[in-house]
Amino acid sequence: WKKLKLWNKYRISNIPSLIFLDATTGKVVCRNGLLVIRDDPEGLEFPWGPKPFREVIAGPLLRSSGQSLESSSLEGSHVGVYFSAHWCPPCRSLTRVLVESYRKIKEAGQNFEIIFVSADRSEESFKQYFSEMPWLAVPYTDEARRSRLNRLYGIQGIPTLIVLDPQGEVITRQGRVEVLNDEDCREFPWHPKPVLELSDSNAAQLNEGPCLVLFVDSEDDGESEAAKQLIQPIAEKIIAKYKAKEEEAPLLFFVAGEDDMTDSLRDYTNLPEAAPLLTILDMSARAKYVMDVEEITPAIVEAFVNDFLAEKLKPEPI
Repeated sequence: WKKLKLWNKYRISNIPSLIFLDATTGKVVCRNGLLVIRDDPEGLEFPWGPKPFREVIAGPLLRSSGQSLESSSLEGSHVGVYFSAHWCPPCRSLTRVLVESYRKIKEAGQNFEIIFVSADRSEESFKQYFSEMPWLAVPYTDEARRSRLNRLYGIQGIPTLIVLDPQGEVITRQGRVEVLNDEDCREFPWHPKPVLELSDSNAAQLNEGPCLVLFVDSEDDGESEAAKQLIQPIAEKIIAKYKAKEEEAPLLFFVAGEDDMTDSLRDYTNLPEAAPLLTILDMSARAKYVMDVEEITPAIVEAFVNDFLAEKLKPEPI
């Protein structure tokens, strides 16, 4: 059980994974320890703490036309750091959508730039893929800088789009989901929402750790929105509490209506058909916590969340 708690705490989705912590504070120093060992076998950069984006990205950046720009040209811009590769079909699908999103954001007058960090297997493949992109890239030959960016953001899979504010601070690591859910880019730069409506494009987040999911009857007009409003203050309080400790929130929050994807989730987790139905699903631990009551109130949700965080709830197997 303790092992599973550690997997959830550090959002491990691939193995092997090696994470370095500060023994004094318990805070994560580096998520991508395997890359650190590969890149710095002598330990010259120890203790491998995170460096500012501005420092890691420093150096020339390319356009597909062959033009070279200094990274200082990013000053004052929101930046998308795009980890992708031509050999990966989901990457190629996202790139097609992202090209349109990039155009719309630029046409709206926003200061925005994307930097492609390639995971291609050859320079020829990189050049072919990059020729489809209107933005910048770290040169393929600069493997050290590409690796440092992977280390900085603890990249565990591609495609990944991380959106930064003009100061280089992370706004969201879920750029892929945001781009797919907001085709008109009306919500750019996609500050995270405390409560998400469960959809095909964000369902993968259910595998990132424990998730509170409130299932509602979406045939009732306004039910999903009302459920979001009910959960939001509790989600905001939890997120703020952990942000103050410079930690990620231990729960993600979702509202789920009625559709094929939600039906599949209910079947997979063997949940009753009731609506409303308040659950916490922990896919990696294959555990669920279910509260089936006539009416869901803020007090019930808050008590349910607090009991879960205090480990007072008994899990049922998924």
